[in-house]
Amino acid sequence: MMILATITCYFTALLLISRITGYKSDSNAAFFKGENKSPWYVVSFGMIGASISGVTFISVPGMVRGMDMTYLQTVFGFFFGYMIVAHVLLPLYYRLNLTSIYGYLGTRIGIRSYRTGSFFFLLSRMLGTAAKLYLVCLILHTYVFQELHVPFWVIAVGSVTLVWIYTHKSGIKTIVWTDTLQTFCLIAALLFIIYFTIQKLDIGFNGIIQAIQESEHSRIFVFDDWISRQNFFKQFFSGIFIVIVMTGLDQDMMQKNLSCRNLHEAKKNMYCYGFSFIPLNFLFLCLGILLLALAGKMQLELPAMNDDILPMFATQGYLGQAVLVLFTIGIIAAAFSNSDSALTAMTTSVCIDLLNTGKNTEEISRRKRKIVHLLLSALLAFFICLVEMLNNKSVIDAIYIIASYTYGPLLGMFAFGLFTRKHTNDRLVPFIAIASPLFCYIADWWVNKEFGYKFGYELLMLNGALTFAGLMALSTKENRLKTP
Repeated sequence: MMILATITCYFTALLLISRITGYKSDSNAAFFKGENKSPWYVVSFGMIGASISGVTFISVPGMVRGMDMTYLQTVFGFFFGYMIVAHVLLPLYYRLNLTSIYGYLGTRIGIRSYRTGSFFFLLSRMLGTAAKLYLVCLILHTYVFQELHVPFWVIAVGSVTLVWIYTHKSGIKTIVWTDTLQTFCLIAALLFIIYFTIQKLDIGFNGIIQAIQESEHSRIFVFDDWISRQNFFKQFFSGIFIVIVMTGLDQDMMQKNLSCRNLHEAKKNMYCYGFSFIPLNFLFLCLGILLLALAGKMQLELPAMNDDILPMFATQGYLGQAVLVLFTIGIIAAAFSNSDSALTAMTTSVCIDLLNTGKNTEEISRRKRKIVHLLLSALLAFFICLVEMLNNKSVIDAIYIIASYTYGPLLGMFAFGLFTRKHTNDRLVPFIAIASPLFCYIADWWVNKEFGYKFGYELLMLNGALTFAGLMALSTKENRLKTP
């Protein structure tokens, strides 16, 4: 009952914020770009929660058992990726006054490239959001609602419905503020869980520092093993490209930036947001080490799945009842902060890129937008249930692998547009965008079979390079017009 009361109070707060921000703000301008009135510091803080998500909250502490603290190598790459987005992509989007960032592909290459870019975003965002929300629904099903005999699909549909309720009216204008509340709850939950874990270890502050430093899982850098997926250069450069595609080429993340008052404030948002990722992820990894140390002290048998380590401690009373409440708040906050913005971004992409609602009157466009928002909500609930049937590995790893295949063509198309002045055959771009990830999949299978080498996140770079090469091969003549 305590968990249900917590969820009810939390959702009531979201509805209150939605009602305040959505008052007399049912326009498309409010839904798509927040009327360009979002304070940059509010956007920045809220984006932290949207990026961390329930996957980070659950998976990163558990990662420590399998790959030590080497995930920080990827996080260091994230920071440099954010700087590239701030200085290369944001100025472009603001200069073209875009609502959907894939409009650039239409301006630079052609209408088929524009639609292809939007399609790959929708595919990737739908799969990624479903995987992230699946993890949270699974935790709620396993540790909260199982005793009540509530089916998994009911939890999935209920979660998506709650998101739809507070986003369908004002979209991004509401999300900027609800994400702020959700980020605060998520970070507070993390800090309190660390505090209670330290209390259980009972070794003092200096003892905690020593325990982390001397842990067999404290390794951060891997320079000597080129085969390992944890090699520094693979992780670092993958981190850079992951941010470029999953933030800079992602309508979900860029839509918040484009709601800022101007380019200068959007850049400040990106600096602050990018830097904050390093200490936050470090804290998540430290929590993972502390939980492993506590398991050793209490002689507990840890679950087989790394993603189940933190939920086990939080829900089975090892850290106290307060941690159960904090854990519930944390994963609910993470789930909503990620899925609400994703649902809004997908609605924006379908309306602007595929249906071209900008040519309609405000009333017709608003009506189409609401129908699309509802249909995408139903589709998201379906995909969550589909992921539940197929899941067999760490969800955060699965999300990055999905991104490697689906964001690669976007990376190649944007690189072609930004770094060349050539035309290409726009009619053949969709075929290249499909062929590149298929070739990557075959190459990964063959290399693993013949040489025992398994591609990691570097698949993203290979995928983007193949798309770029395909566009170059089809290029015709130099574009003598000024490139946007």
